[in-house]
Amino acid sequence: MRVCEQLEPKKVFAYFEDISQIPHGSGNTKAISDYCVEFAKTHGLTYIQDEDHNVIIVKDASAGYENSEPVIIQGHLDMVCEKEDGVAIDFEKDGLKLYIDGDFLKAEGTTLGGDDGIAVAYALAILDDDTLEHPPLEVVFTVDEEIGMLGAESMDLSGLKGRKLLNIDSEEEGIFLASCAGGLQAVCEIPVSRIDAEGISYEIKVTGLQGGHSGVEIDKERGNAVSLLGRVLDVLGREHSFAIAQMEGGLKDNAIPREASAVILAETEAVGEEICAGLKKLDQELKKEFQTADAGIAVTCRKLENGKKSVLHGSAASKVLFFLRMMPNGIQHMSMDIKGLVETSLNAGIMKLTEDMFSVCFAVRSSVSSRKMEVANRLTFLTEFLGGEISINGDYPAWEYKADSAMRELMAKTYQELFGEEAKIEAIHAGLECGLFSGKISGLDCISFGPNMYDIHTPKERLSISSAQRTWKLIVEFLKRLK
Repeated sequence: MRVCEQLEPKKVFAYFEDISQIPHGSGNTKAISDYCVEFAKTHGLTYIQDEDHNVIIVKDASAGYENSEPVIIQGHLDMVCEKEDGVAIDFEKDGLKLYIDGDFLKAEGTTLGGDDGIAVAYALAILDDDTLEHPPLEVVFTVDEEIGMLGAESMDLSGLKGRKLLNIDSEEEGIFLASCAGGLQAVCEIPVSRIDAEGISYEIKVTGLQGGHSGVEIDKERGNAVSLLGRVLDVLGREHSFAIAQMEGGLKDNAIPREASAVILAETEAVGEEICAGLKKLDQELKKEFQTADAGIAVTCRKLENGKKSVLHGSAASKVLFFLRMMPNGIQHMSMDIKGLVETSLNAGIMKLTEDMFSVCFAVRSSVSSRKMEVANRLTFLTEFLGGEISINGDYPAWEYKADSAMRELMAKTYQELFGEEAKIEAIHAGLECGLFSGKISGLDCISFGPNMYDIHTPKERLSISSAQRTWKLIVEFLKRLK
């Protein structure tokens, strides 16, 4: 028996469950793209699949809507793949293990992929239902949204006829987004040199953090494990002598890192024990600082083995710690126009140390283009000062607020009449593909929305079943009113 078999609407949750069994992390989207193509073939629908695996599926209007303007329904095929420690899954090959917990649909020990699998499921269910009333439909599935909106950036949209776009990539029911931040990915790389040294190695870890979406949760003061590990090593290095052998932290540039670790080499066990004792003090300090925002934080130390290791040369270690301590991270500016909205931020999402290179990958966001570039320039200055290089990737524009939007007005009216509650129109600090679509399609009218989802980009991700049901009802009714 399928997990979602008893859930309504049946087609929506059936397609969602199908999708969950197809590995579709960012950069691994061919299989799910091919699944959508096979769907189109089976249902006799016109489709386009480009070389990047973006997909467009077209469906004619239902009876009576032949003269209505086409509407674009859009979502992305890729998901963020995160898992809890000890969970045995190969995201390149394995499907997710879904389960129902009260009103929530979850995945065992991993991200759920509700961002943005629910959009794909809604769209396929609409395409598969000939009883619905709707204008001509152009369903657009993009790839690699989570790593810089690469699919939307490369996609040829010139063949689309629609000038109304429903972006189903938001996570708060009743909140309809009309503007979003632009962003880019910055990868900072600093060459390092190594020497061989003997001693006793210890593993230092920063763990227990909540993590979260680097746009949506950036204002919640959650700890960034990469930044905190730099702080821990710097503080320890002021009182104890040790060498750094290994460092790593974070998995995605747009997910606040939940864990980071380092392997250090102490000359003697006595020094190692002093370091571990010093960590206990730091652990208590951080627990106090994050007692509200990230109460689960823990700094741990454990002895590994004796022997020879390749460690960073003293000057290289100084550069690495200087970078981690001086790098900008988190909120940089708050909007002075919209109360409570983060205007500019960045997230140190992935840290790696190889034999000859130290790197940190950042997700930079801003609704002001010049400030987005100013953050990138600061990272460039810092990286080049330390003898490194920076690469800028996936630069995407902000989605600017449109004063007059027939789509927004109709959606707000439909929501209020269906559920008796006033719709909230807001801007968001996260990036949405609406900015790229608006830049490519002149006169495009967009709105972004979705059902309630929580803790996206983390293994705690969950989708509200009842909210997904209400959002389906909203979409169906909205399409009906586009006559």
